[in-house]
Amino acid sequence: MTNHRAGTREEWLTARLELLDAEKELTRRGDELARMRQNLPWVALDKDYSFETDAGTASLADLFMGRSQLLVYHFMFGPAYTAGCPSCSAVADGFNGSVVHLVNHDVSFYAVSRAPLPKLQEYKRRMGWSFPWASAFDDDFNYDFHVSHTEEEWRSGAVEYNYHEIDLRPAEKSSVLADVASGCGTDPVTYRKEGPGLSAFALDRGIVYHTYSAYGRGVDGIWGMYPWLDRAPLGRNETGMWWRRHDEYERS
Repeated sequence: MTNHRAGTREEWLTARLELLDAEKELTRRGDELARMRQNLPWVALDKDYSFETDAGTASLADLFMGRSQLLVYHFMFGPAYTAGCPSCSAVADGFNGSVVHLVNHDVSFYAVSRAPLPKLQEYKRRMGWSFPWASAFDDDFNYDFHVSHTEEEWRSGAVEYNYHEIDLRPAEKSSVLADVASGCGTDPVTYRKEGPGLSAFALDRGIVYHTYSAYGRGVDGIWGMYPWLDRAPLGRNETGMWWRRHDEYERS
């Protein structure tokens, strides 16, 4: 595996207790950050959004399903994709087990993508998922929350993502991105016109409020395999994009 330093049980315990103090500090900092998220001002949405769901056409308020809170995962699956993003798919593998607990804690959950609903349903069956998934195919929702980007934005070199403007045009020449895009049945530009993220909403007296959004590595915390790998002997130990859709590992 590696030439990692070995030691006695006493040396290990001394180092572990030092680490425990640091872990407790991180936990307390995490609690503080959670309170800061909850204390963000709520922004009332004055725009109507429309989604296609398994139950038919729905508004954003409908996605709450009678609850007061809604969490949305912005899943990278554009209209031209033939399969969902492999990274988003790895994240989504952890959704099924969480949703049942969320809905029993006054929190609804939906994944939302721009691909037409039949594509999402077919891929959902392939992956064996049961969580709710809505299509924003004909809607501004993904654009307004900066997880989908227009051709004009791409060509301008000023795509808004993760609260600042970035130039995504170098992605056109990325061999890694080309491989990922190919696995989604598309090209790097079409693939990267979508981005991952999560957003939170509250419903109070008939008004929908946007309360929080995170992008990029801001979604690491819900990527189920990473907390486990962070506790494994070699950590994340990543070389390139090592993960696959869960039904592709044997083939790879």
